[in-house]
Amino acid sequence: MVLTKSEKFRFKQFEIVQNDSAMKVNSDGVLLGAWTNYGNSKNILDIGTGTGLIALMAAQKSIVAKIVGVEIDEPSCMLAKLNFENSEWSNNLNAVKDTIQNYGKECQIKFDHIVSNPPFFSGGTLSDNQTKNVFRHTVKLSHGDLLLAIRRMLHPNGKVSMILPVIEGLRFLELIQRYRFHISRKTIMRPRKSLPAERILFEFGMDAVEHCEYSSLTMYKEDQEGYSDGYKDLTKEFYLNL
Repeated sequence: MVLTKSEKFRFKQFEIVQNDSAMKVNSDGVLLGAWTNYGNSKNILDIGTGTGLIALMAAQKSIVAKIVGVEIDEPSCMLAKLNFENSEWSNNLNAVKDTIQNYGKECQIKFDHIVSNPPFFSGGTLSDNQTKNVFRHTVKLSHGDLLLAIRRMLHPNGKVSMILPVIEGLRFLELIQRYRFHISRKTIMRPRKSLPAERILFEFGMDAVEHCEYSSLTMYKEDQEGYSDGYKDLTKEFYLNL
């Protein structure tokens, strides 16, 4: 079968086949995958891996790490398996079709880094597309359940990286404190300097930190077409034409 451009997304070192998935490659996933610092992680977990984008970015950045992508949507999980198999890091990648609640109860691994582009709408009107509701709304995975699963599976010295819209992100940051986590990095992303912030990227863990590292990022140039220098520098190892 010949795939259209929308069904296959090519990066510099891998490609994403996404024809049967409700959620295609998007800027949130690329931004989180490029922003996350895995350090010397040996075991990485991608919660809600979709078609495997962030897991594959993690494999490119951490070529010796073992990476598990957990996904509840069967068509997306099957595509993640395919994308993993087609990559040069296939031996280090594994896609699991399960809820993170179930996986967290049975998993015996303590992960050095957990990454997730989680469902973010906790209210509002649901879409007619039930699959998109699962991806975008906290229908199947509340933020409380997500944090409980993370606490079970995170190594005591491990880190977690996430991205959320600003309003939901601020709520989530408050919730993190109730679960006795500590923020170590936070980046505010604006489309342009003159526009309001749209996304928060944050890293947290169980270890207390003396200082949280704050930064800001704009995606596009202010008065010109094209990505900003900061965004290009962050994503240049992945995007095909940068």
